[in-house]
Amino acid sequence: MSGIGEILKAVGDFGLFQKWLVLLTLFPCLGVAFHQFCQLFMVPHVPHHCDTSWIRAVGPNLTEEEQLNLTLPRDTDGAYEQCSMYSPVDRDLVSIVAYGLNSTEKCSSGWVYPSAQPPSLLTEFDLVCDRKNLNNISQSIYMLGLLLGSMIFGPLSDRIGRRPVILISVVLQGLFGVGIAFVPHFYVYMAFRCVVGASVSGITMTILALATEWVGVSSRPKAVLISHCCFAIGQMLLAGLSYGIRNWRLLEIAGSAPMFSFFFYIWVLPESARWLVTKGRIEEAKKVLQKAASINKRTIPPGLLEQLKPETQNKSGSTLDLFRKKHLRKVTLIMSCAWFVNSLVYYGLSLNVTSFGLDIYLTQLAFGAVEIPARVGCIFTLQWFGRKKTQAVLLLLSGLVCLIITGIPEDQPVATTVLAIIGKFTATASFSTSYVYSAELFPTVVRQTGVGLCSMSARVAGIMAPLIRLLDQYHRAIPMAIFGSAPVVGGLLCVLLPETLGTDLADNTGGGRPPAKVCENANSSSENGHVKGKDGGQDNEYTKTTHF
Repeated sequence: MSGIGEILKAVGDFGLFQKWLVLLTLFPCLGVAFHQFCQLFMVPHVPHHCDTSWIRAVGPNLTEEEQLNLTLPRDTDGAYEQCSMYSPVDRDLVSIVAYGLNSTEKCSSGWVYPSAQPPSLLTEFDLVCDRKNLNNISQSIYMLGLLLGSMIFGPLSDRIGRRPVILISVVLQGLFGVGIAFVPHFYVYMAFRCVVGASVSGITMTILALATEWVGVSSRPKAVLISHCCFAIGQMLLAGLSYGIRNWRLLEIAGSAPMFSFFFYIWVLPESARWLVTKGRIEEAKKVLQKAASINKRTIPPGLLEQLKPETQNKSGSTLDLFRKKHLRKVTLIMSCAWFVNSLVYYGLSLNVTSFGLDIYLTQLAFGAVEIPARVGCIFTLQWFGRKKTQAVLLLLSGLVCLIITGIPEDQPVATTVLAIIGKFTATASFSTSYVYSAELFPTVVRQTGVGLCSMSARVAGIMAPLIRLLDQYHRAIPMAIFGSAPVVGGLLCVLLPETLGTDLADNTGGGRPPAKVCENANSSSENGHVKGKDGGQDNEYTKTTHF
């Protein structure tokens, strides 16, 4: 055996070194929350109408109201149409006033916005009328970046190390985040957002994995929970930052430029000792372990360091292994569905913050604040009620809340927002439950593959959520009905899963049965995706940290 587990125990489970490391992981989480939801505040609702300045050529002395009255049709409520205008004609002003204009067309010369309106994505790139769907499409492009980032940076961190991937991701997020503030076209904006999304995946996956590979088993739930709560705090800070900075370009700079301050990570961020041992870089591993022990004021027995040798990695199972056994096939399909619908309702509510009728800044503040008790409370509900009941009930509740929202009249924004906050609470708690439950359901040999497949299904749902919002042009209740019905189905399917509270983790796919129930004080798992197996006394640990 390599002895890395014993050495890390000698270094200390959660000493000063690990505390500083966890602190280093918190700051990027604030930037992640910013990029996840900042676009919501860059596309505010702004009154607009077609540019009809063509009539100034024949009527230069017309007042603005006279110009609009002559060139814009009115809707059924008597207000000026926002997306159509009377077709320009080659006639003098007297005949236009006398006979009026009849034929209409779409805005051909752009739009006019209130002059006092701060620059926004909507006003600079005309995200109105036929182009308004580009707003939701760009959100999906960002989510696509998250998916691509997880596919690129996950394997890359296993190949070149945790530290280089973190530094690369920080540089990319800083450069392209600030670069977004200077883009001349909206399609360039979407491309840059895609790269930022990929860098967000690189940071969240790798920096939390680095922390959990240094922190002892008993303290890992605490470390990961702190980082998740910091993500919630980042959402609350976004509300304040966007309230104070209404210019979208300045807001983008304010949220992205601080990433450059993390360049000092080059000097202070350590590499994972576990990864170094796995790659056979023993001398480097010894140096970083001795440094950690020194900071923790601990001493590593010299004989223990000399026993350090490269770890032999167990070969993971393939995706096909998940579908060969009946019970594994059921677990895979149901948990993939659970992750999918959970992500769908989470982003369906989070990205819909501008549509609930109340002040979007207060709503975003509440949405961020509610995630903290949701994540903390999840720890206790998992122990009190078990994994299956918690997962099923939370999904059902989040779905039912969304379905209730579809029946709330538009003139009741307070009721809609309160229900949306409750839905955000249950969706967040359900997400945290999914991490633990999935890691316990899949056997060791296919655990990484199984949880990875579930995570990918969640990313696909994140891409679809903004596109589903486009259906509100047919009826405002359609998107929320989809966001509500999907988790209800997912929650009912979870009833078919086995309970894993108080069970030993399965190491292989044999037997065709789920893990057997053991005594309640069995050490079955740790929070937020960390599980520990037993195979001949070897320190065989699996760490999965996913940020959403």
